[in-house]
Amino acid sequence: MCFFDMYKFSCGDWKWGNFRQHCQREYRTGETCGTKLVFQTINQPEKCQFCERIERKQRRYEKAASDVKRWQCEPQKYRCSIEKAMTDMSTLAQEIASIVNEKNARYVNIGNTRRNGHR
Repeated sequence: MCFFDMYKFSCGDWKWGNFRQHCQREYRTGETCGTKLVFQTINQPEKCQFCERIERKQRRYEKAASDVKRWQCEPQKYRCSIEKAMTDMSTLAQEIASIVNEKNARYVNIGNTRRNGHR
């Protein structure tokens, strides 16, 4: 059980940082046993990269939605713009879902590592 820094973001997410100290189980220089323990927690004022990517895409989605709402007062004049914005909104919704799934899979993989016998 080797010790690492842990970075904790304002959104509540975290990531492993630099290696700090060997445990008693690992005798080889430069190697770690694979089990990570927290040496110290370093609070970060910003959000994690997943949350920042999600927020950027949500802002673009909301902008497209407000554009569609504004353009629907004259649907014949803005028909192509509305169609393009709706396509963009669909794509953005899929990308947001993909990022959320990627973020959630990160936590599932951590739990599976211990259950599969890896240390």
